Amino acid sequence: MLTTRYVTGAPNWIDLGTPDIDGAASFYGALFGWRFEPGPPESGGYGFFRLDGRTAAGGMQTTAEDGPPSWTVYFQTPDADATAKAAEQAHGKVLMQPLDVMDQGRMAILADKAGVPFGIWQPGRLKGLDVTQEPGSLCWIELYTADQPMAAWFYNAVLGLETYGVDFPGGTYTTINPAGTSEDAMFGGIIPLAEAPTEAEGGPYWLPYFEVTDVDAAVTKTEAGGGLVRMPATDIPGVGRVARLADPYGARFAVIKSAPAQG
Repeated sequence: MLTTRYVTGAPNWIDLGTPDIDGAASFYGALFGWRFEPGPPESGGYGFFRLDGRTAAGGMQTTAEDGPPSWTVYFQTPDADATAKAAEQAHGKVLMQPLDVMDQGRMAILADKAGVPFGIWQPGRLKGLDVTQEPGSLCWIELYTADQPMAAWFYNAVLGLETYGVDFPGGTYTTINPAGTSEDAMFGGIIPLAEAPTEAEGGPYWLPYFEVTDVDAAVTKTEAGGGLVRMPATDIPGVGRVARLADPYGARFAVIKSAPAQG
């Protein structure tokens, strides 16, 4: 499961790039109970979405030149420069060279071999998100990609991530977990685009999942706030109730009310 006990390769941050940070703050505030707090002047407009005073995500206003509105997932690394070099050696790209974020940490934006952007974060004073798994916070991530084996190879080579095949009714789900951990440490999955054709419309990408107490209510709030329902609320046996959505500006995300853990 995804936790705030961050280890190398685990997701430790997520942020939103949007053309209207005030509008996004209003949308996600109504949906998740977040409150947006702008960072200091030297942050360049970057701020933090707080859930009961704890950081649940970051965000900033972006332009068309920065790419389409989207959520970016960051993975923990002990050495951002070495990880960026490893991405290039694995035939990925460095979209933003490693740089220091004041004394908070060191980051870079990379792209995998299929062109999917993701971030890396080398912690300084800022270790990562303050809250995960709780309602209104990040709880899972999925990579939708055309070449599942290649993706598994790339993220293993760059971040040390390992994959497991988990059987479920109707097929096998490929889970992801940090290097050297058991299947119980899984924090996401890799989904072939061919198995989810509607996802292919925007090309391969990382999809964040946020825990909620009521998926149907989240769908209603999304529509009321001008967002889009990309997959209606659906029960997945043993997993929970899920819906895939987009905010009013097109950034894609999903919500889930997770099934109770099996004892």
